[in-house]
Amino acid sequence: MNRSDLDRNAYMPRGSLARRGFVSWYHSFRGVRPDTLETRCFFVEYRILNPALGKEQPVLGQHPFFKKRGMRPSYVLVKAGVFPSEGAKGRQLNAYYPVSSLKTARDPFILQSEDCFYSENRIAGFVDISHEEARHRSFMTDAGLIEWDLEVHKAVACHTGALSSPFFTAIQALTSFWHGEGIRTFYRGTVSLDGVPYEVTPEACYGYADKHWGRSFNRPILRLASGHLVSRDSGQEYKHSALAIDGCCPKFFCFPLRRRIFIQLTYRGEDFEFHFAKLKRRSRSRWRVRETNKRYIWHIKAQNKETALRISLYCTKERMMALSYETPSGKLPSDPLLSGGEGAGTVEIYRRGPEGFLLTDTLSVSDCLCEYQAER
Repeated sequence: MNRSDLDRNAYMPRGSLARRGFVSWYHSFRGVRPDTLETRCFFVEYRILNPALGKEQPVLGQHPFFKKRGMRPSYVLVKAGVFPSEGAKGRQLNAYYPVSSLKTARDPFILQSEDCFYSENRIAGFVDISHEEARHRSFMTDAGLIEWDLEVHKAVACHTGALSSPFFTAIQALTSFWHGEGIRTFYRGTVSLDGVPYEVTPEACYGYADKHWGRSFNRPILRLASGHLVSRDSGQEYKHSALAIDGCCPKFFCFPLRRRIFIQLTYRGEDFEFHFAKLKRRSRSRWRVRETNKRYIWHIKAQNKETALRISLYCTKERMMALSYETPSGKLPSDPLLSGGEGAGTVEIYRRGPEGFLLTDTLSVSDCLCEYQAER
């Protein structure tokens, strides 16, 4: 449901999750280069891995010294970059900090690790990676300089209810948990890439912000989100509407169950929710991905007693990049995590009438965040 929960967004791993787990705050937004009007989609992620194992230096799981000694990774990671666009490659820049460098405040929630800052209404920092540093495979990074300083206004939230509550987190009912505090977020400020400035405005940023935490990452990973929704019937763009889809892997005790997804469509002030734990409105959904030579295509159907959605989204392979990361156990994934910021497609909205479900609106989706990693 569209309900803010700053306490949930501020939750830090405790107990066993602090020794073997992660927490990640993710942001994506579009910026426009003033001189050429070129538009790029940027991302910034603040991630903490195994904080209870922290040392006075970052413990990198792929570094030969730590790997030889069987040490699990532990660090604060600030990952920032830009997705591929027409005629321009994507970039990911990783800066690692020791957990001891992390400064936090609870009310209001603030994270700071050296020059990188996070709060509910502002994110700022920079990542500067030399070519020499980028040659170290354990850093898993490209070379370059990216800087950002942005005001943040999270306008639409996706609250997953009891499924991401402290109780279900404690018993690890899911592999990882999700909270979408800003599935429609308005950013204002600047971001620069290798000294080239881009302006970020609320009207054109089509921003997104969420949080994941847990013991490990879902497989498959699925994250689809867009705040650029236009009605095909009226031609009107809905400024405070948003679509967010996130995959999850529930467990029964320690046994994984069939993969599931959360879906929220906030449409003209009304929330459509579909996930397996809805008790008042039993819903069901299914999804499949199809790969062609040039693109990935996601087909999703969701339905409850009153409404139904038919979603078709795609992203071309040339507009996606493989993001590098390691799991809390220090392993590298066998399949690439593909991510892009220029997905598109449609959402068909159906409502039940006397003669069954009737199509009430079709939304064109643009500037869609697409993140996907196949199952093992």
